[in-house]
Amino acid sequence: MEPTKPLHDLFASGKPVLADGAMGTLLNQRGIGYDYCFDELNITRPALVAEIHREYIEAGAQIIQTNTFGANRYKLQKHGLDKQLEKINASAVDLARRVIMASFSKVLIAGDIGPLGVRLAPFGRVQPEEARQAFTEQINALVSAGVDLIIIETMTDLYEVREAIQAAREVTPAIPIIASMTYTRDDRTLLGDTPVKVARSMAEFGADVLGVNCSGGPDQILRILRQMRQAVPDSYFLVMPNAGWPQQTGGRIMYPASPEYFREYAIAFWQAGANIIGGCCGTTPQHIAIMREKLESTTLDVSLPNGAISVLESDEVSAAQSPTNFASRLRSDDFLITVEMDPPRGLSTNKVIAGASLIAEAGADVINVADSPMARMRMSPWAVCNIIQKEVKIETVLHFPTRGRNLLRVQGDLLAAHSLNVRNIFVVMGDPTAIGDYPDAMDNYDLVPSGLIKLIKQGFNAGFDHAGAEIGQPTSFVVGCALDLNPGRFNSEIKNIQKKILAGADFILTQPIYDTRVVEEFFDRYEAIYGPMPIPVFVGILPLANYRHATFLHHEVPGITIPDDIRSKMEKSGGDDPTTGIAIARDMILELKELVRGVYLIPAFNRYDHIAEIIETIKQHDKDINH
Repeated sequence: MEPTKPLHDLFASGKPVLADGAMGTLLNQRGIGYDYCFDELNITRPALVAEIHREYIEAGAQIIQTNTFGANRYKLQKHGLDKQLEKINASAVDLARRVIMASFSKVLIAGDIGPLGVRLAPFGRVQPEEARQAFTEQINALVSAGVDLIIIETMTDLYEVREAIQAAREVTPAIPIIASMTYTRDDRTLLGDTPVKVARSMAEFGADVLGVNCSGGPDQILRILRQMRQAVPDSYFLVMPNAGWPQQTGGRIMYPASPEYFREYAIAFWQAGANIIGGCCGTTPQHIAIMREKLESTTLDVSLPNGAISVLESDEVSAAQSPTNFASRLRSDDFLITVEMDPPRGLSTNKVIAGASLIAEAGADVINVADSPMARMRMSPWAVCNIIQKEVKIETVLHFPTRGRNLLRVQGDLLAAHSLNVRNIFVVMGDPTAIGDYPDAMDNYDLVPSGLIKLIKQGFNAGFDHAGAEIGQPTSFVVGCALDLNPGRFNSEIKNIQKKILAGADFILTQPIYDTRVVEEFFDRYEAIYGPMPIPVFVGILPLANYRHATFLHHEVPGITIPDDIRSKMEKSGGDDPTTGIAIARDMILELKELVRGVYLIPAFNRYDHIAEIIETIKQHDKDINH
């Protein structure tokens, strides 16, 4: 939903809006025990609460939250304060307003709504209508006192979020509503819901801003934000991370993430689509102040095509931080076509440039460059990607096998790719050296594909290497992963692909198929376990050159099955006429257009002319339909 004034006015600046940080952490640091009712302090020690509000405003917060996280009937009842619910909530709003007026700042007051502290049916005894009534009481008190918006935060149960949002809408349809969930270490809510499901559900319930707060530190929050934004790309988003996972030291709760650690994440959150940035447990005014300084010294160029974003900091353009065009296209509804090319065996790149030019002119969106395909010695794909991007002006996807690379080599190669502006990566295990022309070559590896994806998306893209050391500015890799659509491997592949998705994969390339029904069956099986596929899938299409080629693939290449009717068509076509194979590939692509986000074309015997013909046919078909 579109947030109403005055929140929308803050969004209009284009920069993220800064919210405040933890209240409870600071109250505890000032001598208030965690067993005390923090909400009662609005009445008994208002100067203490006001002082914390003032510090956050001075740090740069544009939204401050009322000290009412637990000011609902169920939690107040435990302290014998339920009869003072309205007074406690109204006093919190009045306190915040007085501090804002004294600061002469334009700051919004967010009425803070936390969980009720009881379980809702079907997981508890409290019925939804009882929960909604409890939320209505608190929200009514906050709205009557004059809050600018409502923030429903640190929720673990979608049923409870739904009742809170509905209560807010019933109190006043115009109030802007932020709804935010918290997650466990496995990136799921306490009740097992994924960020994708949460984002879609909260948007459906009617929240104006979708949020993630508390949970772990900035790294986890960034990962979850990206999944949420991918699920509901047109929404507004809030992030308020903890200062890391809490640790108990000497009887005290300590949070490890320093304000400096939050500095770089402020930009990463912005790039990932956050509209409101704040802090949760363990964060202080220092965390907010340092994020404000970082955001103020940074601007975004939003004039780039396809929604791409580039960061300009201290008058220095940092193009490496902007999403690739491919990344932007992944967020669109376009049907995309990517084509695989093999690097040359020798020094000459003339054929590569010629082939890439032909494919680009035909209308391909991106070119994949394989790394030592079939474990045969070839030119480094890093160089080939760089040459294609410079000479042909089309983006590439670098194939990045884990096999044969230790951690030093992996990380060095990643830095090399990024420095060459090769930032679309396809992570794959790679072909075993035993099948290639150097069968005795070392085949060891330190990371499996899901581990490498995690290293890239949760490490390098956050500015840290595998050991946790800083690498300077974060990278901005877009990472793909592999999927085998062999029906006999569905069970294991579903588990494997989910690991890769949770690690942060942005897109999927599959092995070649010759029966589009396997795609539908795989999606159905996956959705039954994890819900709808959350990232774009590009189905592999390898045009058949002739009957002999079809027979070889069917009988000798693991993972490829060619149905009898297709092999029969190829046999009847006779000779080396590629027409039938091209027609079969074209028909499959047209069928797949309703199922997936794109196709991954693999030329047979480097026949790029056949691929260009297929692409042009598909493009012409689209034009004919549109006219």
